[in-house]
Amino acid sequence: MWYLLFVVEAISLSSLVLAQSYQVGQISDREVGDTVWKHLFQGKMTYLHWTKGKEMAPTIAEQGGTLLVRHLAVSDPTRVFVGDVVVLKDPEKTDSHLVRRLAAVEGYEMVSTVEKEEPFILEKDECWVLSDNEALKGKEAKDSRTFGPVPMTDIVGRVIYCLRSAVDHGPVQNSHYSMQKDSPVIAVELDVDAMAKNHKA
Repeated sequence: MWYLLFVVEAISLSSLVLAQSYQVGQISDREVGDTVWKHLFQGKMTYLHWTKGKEMAPTIAEQGGTLLVRHLAVSDPTRVFVGDVVVLKDPEKTDSHLVRRLAAVEGYEMVSTVEKEEPFILEKDECWVLSDNEALKGKEAKDSRTFGPVPMTDIVGRVIYCLRSAVDHGPVQNSHYSMQKDSPVIAVELDVDAMAKNHKA
């Protein structure tokens, strides 16, 4: 059963990558077959990412964690959901990435705790991300309270598993729908030994 669900997810990812590459002219008509083969039968749906810092504690330990991240060919509100822990391009440093929790998507009304700030609604393809560490205040958290809304297209993956140490690891608590979609991917692609080898703590 897991493999059938995994194949469905792999076909979905492969077709999205293929469609995007074809539409922007990155591949020709002759390369379509090779691209399908590469992404469907040889490609992985996940990659490893290392992160550290107090912003995502307790989900990810302050001393760091090796994360299993699911590739997202398209980041929109039908594939990434409020409550998901995501990897996104750092709005302040374009060559690095942040790990934050998706707190709101387009259409959500954002109301500040500061009285003089006006409420606003997130526009199409915008999202709001927050750190998990509730003890941190605004600028310490380095999240949307500091840099504002971010484009959904800046989200590059969803964190599905975290290795904090050799004995402390497990699935990351995401939205219910994402946890269901990611279960077969974890069942097929999780390699704790490989994660432990890449672990920097």
